[in-house]
Amino acid sequence: MVTVRPLILLGALASTASAFVPQSAPRSSFSTSSSARFVATGVPSSTTVTPDAISEANPLRVMIAGGGVGGLALANVLSKNPSMKVTVLEKTQSFKRFGGPIQLASNALKILNEMDSVVYDQVMEKFTFTGDKMNGIKDGIRDDWYAMFDLASPAEARGMPYTGVIERPDLQDIYLNSLPEGVMQNGNGVTTYSQTATGAVVVELDSGDKVEGDVLIGADGIWSSVRATMNNEPAKGEGSGATYSGYTVFAGELDYDSFDQGDVGYKVYIGPGQYFVITDIGNGRYQWYAFLARGPGSADTVEKPEGSSLYLQNIFYGWSKDVHHIMKATKEDEIAQRDLYDRPPSVRRPWTDGNVALIGDAVHAMMPNLGQGGCQAMEDAFVLGQELQAATSRTEITSKLESYRNRRLVRSAAVQGLSRFASDIIIRGFDTPAKIVYDEEGGLKFENFNYAGIVTKMLQPILPIFFIVQFNFLYDGWKNEVGVDLKAAFGFTVVGGLILLLGAGLGGEAGVGLGFGLDALFGGEGLEALFANISDFF
Repeated sequence: MVTVRPLILLGALASTASAFVPQSAPRSSFSTSSSARFVATGVPSSTTVTPDAISEANPLRVMIAGGGVGGLALANVLSKNPSMKVTVLEKTQSFKRFGGPIQLASNALKILNEMDSVVYDQVMEKFTFTGDKMNGIKDGIRDDWYAMFDLASPAEARGMPYTGVIERPDLQDIYLNSLPEGVMQNGNGVTTYSQTATGAVVVELDSGDKVEGDVLIGADGIWSSVRATMNNEPAKGEGSGATYSGYTVFAGELDYDSFDQGDVGYKVYIGPGQYFVITDIGNGRYQWYAFLARGPGSADTVEKPEGSSLYLQNIFYGWSKDVHHIMKATKEDEIAQRDLYDRPPSVRRPWTDGNVALIGDAVHAMMPNLGQGGCQAMEDAFVLGQELQAATSRTEITSKLESYRNRRLVRSAAVQGLSRFASDIIIRGFDTPAKIVYDEEGGLKFENFNYAGIVTKMLQPILPIFFIVQFNFLYDGWKNEVGVDLKAAFGFTVVGGLILLLGAGLGGEAGVGLGFGLDALFGGEGLEALFANISDFF
């Protein structure tokens, strides 16, 4: 019979280096990847009366399921409060140095600096800026710039740091070093939870042990066990709420001497049914992504007898020489493939359950196209940290978690929608842009004058406007002080509506809700800009 016992921390975390290698010490019933061993002993039962007031003598016991970006950011800010007792319950036995770079956009960097300037300075030492360079979309066949992203101006106008990347293990390392001894506990993840009549939360761990606290935060990723318990559904697979996006991605990371190193941050090459991304991740290293519209499980069902690189070179036959050059330079062990899953915005599904709440991918998993997955998890941690630290009593916790949800719901849903929209419009909507050129004899030649090619060309002057609206939305709303940003919503309606209207026939879908007429929806100036683009075919 399993007893409910409180978590008593014995020992201290070892050095950072040891936190990233497997440990040979015998595993206790509750252990970490370091030399510390944590044992659950002696607990207040559910009949024990816990004082309602939150104080240093009776701190709020916060349990965080998961040690990813959101969980570590939240643990970092809460553990500085002497009235908070924070425990991170991480499933993996040890933190190893794996995983590629993670983008931290200007909104996330601003939050990071607000939450902990010391951690921010350490991140900057390992950081590679991309937002101060050229970024944008290129014609995958002709290799011409199609549309540019101005990441610098929106950041400069607000006094915010430029967007950039950091190796995920480096970010994780910095956060782990910032935590007090005993906060991080590895090798015993949360499997389920229950709540007592007195308001306490009891979590059950992989080992079968149970731990009691005042608050549980599910930061355990897209296959969240906390979310599964909250919704009474499986954590993964059918019925879990997570859906296959329709896309698989190949990713490569390598040392690479690019001809435009130092000038270009990232390039998105577009073409029919697929796209390719090349990004500078600093220190002479590059990462690339090949996004393909495929069924789930293609990594196992599609044969690649000559390896992934040659497989992709054949798929991208006829594309830019830059795409092929970087693929040819990549070794097989530097390429990985994974299917992409996300969740629809949790507008009607719960974010909270009493004294339990979800953050990050556990509640708003999104496609990687905007590079906002980790950024939105950090926004969650920022808002949730504010709400929990504003509570003076345990009876306030439920309402504080609901306030967190209300502040984050619309903004995170918008970013989820934009991320999926970016995937769909690029893969299912974009084609090689139509173009009129002169042949060798001086006659006119019409290149790719099909419906998709013409629409792709017509979208060319609109996309930069949409990017401005998008980045203004991301950079203006990082404080999450209002539930709905009306100015940004209007911008998305106008510019996004035009994109949807033009692309309505590309993916085989009807333009739902767009039957208002161009002039009524976009006004005379918008129409003039649209039709003026026809001259740009030449």
